[in-house]
Amino acid sequence: MRKLLSGNEAIAEGALAAGCSFFAGYPITPSSEIMHYMARELPKRGGVFIQAEDELAAVNIVIGASLAGAKAMTATSGPGFSLMQEGIGYAVMVEAPIVVVDVMRVGPATGQATKPAQGDIMQARWGRHGDQYIVSLAPSTPQEAFELTIEAFNIAEELRVPVILLIDEFIAHGREVVVPPKLVTKYRRTVMEGGEEPFNSMNPRIAPPLPELGSGKYLLITGSTHDGWGYRDVHNFETHFNLVKRLRDKIMLNLDRLFMYEAYGNEDPDVLFISYGSTARSVKEAVNELRSRGVKAKLIRLKTLWPIDLELIKRLGGDPKVVIVPEQNLGQLIMDVERIYNPFEYRVIGCNKVGGGIPIYSNELVEEALKVLGSGGKASN
Repeated sequence: MRKLLSGNEAIAEGALAAGCSFFAGYPITPSSEIMHYMARELPKRGGVFIQAEDELAAVNIVIGASLAGAKAMTATSGPGFSLMQEGIGYAVMVEAPIVVVDVMRVGPATGQATKPAQGDIMQARWGRHGDQYIVSLAPSTPQEAFELTIEAFNIAEELRVPVILLIDEFIAHGREVVVPPKLVTKYRRTVMEGGEEPFNSMNPRIAPPLPELGSGKYLLITGSTHDGWGYRDVHNFETHFNLVKRLRDKIMLNLDRLFMYEAYGNEDPDVLFISYGSTARSVKEAVNELRSRGVKAKLIRLKTLWPIDLELIKRLGGDPKVVIVPEQNLGQLIMDVERIYNPFEYRVIGCNKVGGGIPIYSNELVEEALKVLGSGGKASN
């Protein structure tokens, strides 16, 4: 059934399609529509909705619901996302599968509460203290918001890890036709059956089984360093090293299937764009315009913002004359791009705009590319 949905509504619908049965949140612009939608729809479908007193409570309530067996999520925006970071770090440590939606807006602090931005890329990746890894996804359409929300739940459940869905306000409040798939794959966490350790796995690519609280299975939960059975062991080097390495490995050893992208344009480009979210839509128009002028151009659009497969991007991007990284911030993804394309060897340019709700326009990207390549619109040798 075709539906006309905003990105926020598509996320809520995607969560319900994925089997989300619990939502706790606190209203904050521009994410509040997700909470409103879940408050209305979850109880109709046998789920539970809680409006928490603040974002700190919301994320911790979601963790508790997840450990009790629910597919659980919350949604917020920049300031609330900052408040949730300690809780997300705790979810990493106790391996609680949760989904956190961050509808990005202009910051720092209160910033421009109703204006779109893409300034939370690094906060999503590294916002917690200590060695920790999560998965971060970024849709660029309401349709993809629906689909990647389902994917977020599947990844969270399979790997017992927090998954962060980053969406900017252009997509969150923009309305487009969404066609839900007829068949939705729903992954469910592995539940302890026998004497398996709930915090250890012999295969580093696979998350250990998770017994549900109240099911009668033996389970200790602590955010402190712990062994495979959950016992605190805060003085042993090997215990901590092995724990955090396993928490990293279950993400990075699955890079081949976690890293999702779209490649669009010429195979061997002179101009390579690397982008994500709503900005990538302007980039696609710019690629079409440049190609119509005889310039070989390509877009690599990242659906997964972390972890990133740097080697794959290099193979896809080839040996361009210029690499342009458009972002609605002052430059965050470009730091990864410069690890792929050394700025001492390649022309790597950030095209940045943030504030006032003004997008990056395709004509600006075309002009920037042509300025670097030279006049006339043809790639120079």
